Amino acid sequence: MTVGYAAPPVARRSSSSYLRRLDWALFGSALALSVIGSLLVWSATQGKLLEQGLDPQSFLKKNLFNLVVGIAFAVLVSRFDYRLLRAYTPILWGLSILGLLFVLVHGSRINGAKAWIALPAGLNLQPAEFAKIAIILGMAMILSEKRDAENEPRDVDVAFALGVAAVPMVLILVQPDLGTVMVIATIVFGIIAVSGARARWLVGILAGGILVAFVAIQVGILKQYQLDRLTAFTDPNVNTRTSGYNTQQARIAIGSGGMFGTGLFHGPQTQGHFVPENQTDFVYSVAGEELGFVGAALIIVLLGIILWRAIVIALRASDLFGRLVATGVATWIAFQSFENIGMNLGIMPVTGVPLPFVSYGGTSMFASWLAIGLLINVHLRARE
Repeated sequence: MTVGYAAPPVARRSSSSYLRRLDWALFGSALALSVIGSLLVWSATQGKLLEQGLDPQSFLKKNLFNLVVGIAFAVLVSRFDYRLLRAYTPILWGLSILGLLFVLVHGSRINGAKAWIALPAGLNLQPAEFAKIAIILGMAMILSEKRDAENEPRDVDVAFALGVAAVPMVLILVQPDLGTVMVIATIVFGIIAVSGARARWLVGILAGGILVAFVAIQVGILKQYQLDRLTAFTDPNVNTRTSGYNTQQARIAIGSGGMFGTGLFHGPQTQGHFVPENQTDFVYSVAGEELGFVGAALIIVLLGIILWRAIVIALRASDLFGRLVATGVATWIAFQSFENIGMNLGIMPVTGVPLPFVSYGGTSMFASWLAIGLLINVHLRARE
């Protein structure tokens, strides 16, 4: 009797290798933030839903569903060699532009911005979130195409890369969504800086940003209430019943949490519905009140771990394209986190950007996990 040798399935070996090489600090931190965010969203919404006779766990269920889909996106993106994405980047960029154009024509207006596409089952899609991914890939593709013996990208390539970012930024500004434009501007600055471009380009970006903001104000793209929200943080005690109300209530909630908080579902400010949008823009106020300093600090620590891993991945990337992709993701998460937490603390203007992984919102969750997928992708192929 002859006994044959059966080789282990290739798929099984591949799966085992994938899990062994996965950046678990990065993945685990993002997962922990998402779970904490789901609990905070649940606490922020269950009281209002009960008063309306609705399912008090509906936002929790939706957020967990968004999380599962987001993780699936991350796994899918991480298994597809990021270096092959270069060929598909123009298509992805073009699709993002179509999405931004569609939302301007047929989008839903929420909180003053026409930035969402209404979908069945009460879902809303925000194309601007996916535009961040397209901009990162587009700029990285152009700036990594250096010619032989070149140590820095040519000026024409830098200008082309800025054009790739400028088109979606203008469309997003028209919505108007200044917060997302600020995040993208930071992404652009970070990628240009790491690409090796001449310093004059960085100076030009800063000057251009100031000019665009001035023009947007002068031609009326930004409405008066948006300007009031942007300037309210300079003096939190002014207009506490109008433009400064959100920030004041968020600071009261965070300040009343003490070291260990009042406990989940037991925050007077949160459960009393004093902080508007506390499941999205001001979810950090729920953490400060109900989880206290310890819980709020834990969120910052987990975000810090993600940024640390993103920087390490950028430094260890096997090529400039991977380094620029990781840099774009790192600057995105860093600035958006700082802006969101800062506006909750009253040290940054209120712009309406979500806290990555923590705030409620399907598109934000999907985009954040797609970013994690890109980082894992670059990490897995660092030594190839």
